[in-house]
Amino acid sequence: MPIRVRSLSCSIFLLLAFVSPALLVAEDWPTFLGPRHNSTSIETGLQAPWPMGGPEILWQRKLGTGYGIGSIADGKFYQFDRHDNQNRMDVLEVTSGHKLWQYEYSTDYEDALGYNNGPRCSPVIDDDLVYIYGAEGELHCVSIKTHQAIWKRNLSEEFNVVPNFFGVGSTPVIFEDKLLVMVGGSPDEFKGLGPYQIGRVSGNGSAIVALDKKTGKTLYKISDELASYASLTLAEIDGRPWCFAFLRGGLLGFDPRDGAIDFHYPWRAKKLESVNASTPVVVGDEVFISECYALGSTLLKVKPGGYEVVWKDEPRSRDHAMETHWNTAVYKDGYLYASSGRHSHQAELRCIEWKTGKIKWAESGLTRSSLLLVEDYLVCLSEYGILRLLKANPEKYEAISEVSLEDEDGNALLEPPAWSAPVLSDGRLFVRGDDRLVCLQVILAK
Repeated sequence: MPIRVRSLSCSIFLLLAFVSPALLVAEDWPTFLGPRHNSTSIETGLQAPWPMGGPEILWQRKLGTGYGIGSIADGKFYQFDRHDNQNRMDVLEVTSGHKLWQYEYSTDYEDALGYNNGPRCSPVIDDDLVYIYGAEGELHCVSIKTHQAIWKRNLSEEFNVVPNFFGVGSTPVIFEDKLLVMVGGSPDEFKGLGPYQIGRVSGNGSAIVALDKKTGKTLYKISDELASYASLTLAEIDGRPWCFAFLRGGLLGFDPRDGAIDFHYPWRAKKLESVNASTPVVVGDEVFISECYALGSTLLKVKPGGYEVVWKDEPRSRDHAMETHWNTAVYKDGYLYASSGRHSHQAELRCIEWKTGKIKWAESGLTRSSLLLVEDYLVCLSEYGILRLLKANPEKYEAISEVSLEDEDGNALLEPPAWSAPVLSDGRLFVRGDDRLVCLQVILAK
């Protein structure tokens, strides 16, 4: 039977070293981009190539309005969407898609540029609690046992967040007894301003707010930066915990224990409507960030109190190593793989060398895509709903399988925009299109 992994530690890695390769290692997916915040899975036995018609569809379900995909723990799938004027978290049985219970609250959020009005963040699951963060800035902590709110706060109102173009889009992270949240509020003098005035807005020390995860009480707040759409990520470097926040104006590195700031590295295009939305990628003591409007990418080597630049794209050059938009790059054996390009028609799937930023290959025509790394393979979901299985090969683009998922009547199951990164848990792959969630069997039972 499979070994279930809820969180990784050195002891678990040692345990896995003695497990028969015929056994499936199953892990939960309790937050955005998975348990390591980097869109990688430790599960083994991925079916490759896929059958002619694609992996077996176990179930599929109509969704509400939103851009996010759900999270998984203890056999349950937590999906957060908008239904009419209610933000609703549906809790589903992971094996069947059957609805077990729901939690909802009212919302009147409207996207400033006419994109959809649903949530952007994935639920964050921590033992008996699950956290949901809506586009309007409401943060709710819900008991999985009672299905009721333990606490809730409207952080956008409390900290006077001047609305940006696409609402709240940064998924919080759990560190020990804390929930770390990107907020980015401003002094009262800026109250009433909108997205097109955000260029003259300053912060009020609430770029990151640490809350007691059980009570919601504010423990600390740091930085005058404004918010972005990039999710927070945690790491341990030389025995010390770090949190990295790719904020509106650049990368903030700090100690999540007390909020002590190590550095702020400016990295932002001058265009008012530009955004930072790609989650930082951490490997060892180095951190990669990327955007798609003007600057491209950079790699930093970090240390307590500062950083040094390993390499960076030149802002005035059009020859950038990588330009990720809302997608996050994945790392494998010294190389990064990601979709590069602001617009669908110009996007390329690229492989670059981590240490230098050198482009190893670039494949056009796939549109903007999201990646999930499983063993030596990349599960690649195009924004138009095409699902591909690729070999993580730094020497060339190597496609193994490709499928457009359809129902029994030949209708496409994944309508654009399919902007959510794929999820893998217990051999099941979950992918989302505009209004539908599909569960596929990609690792066969042992």
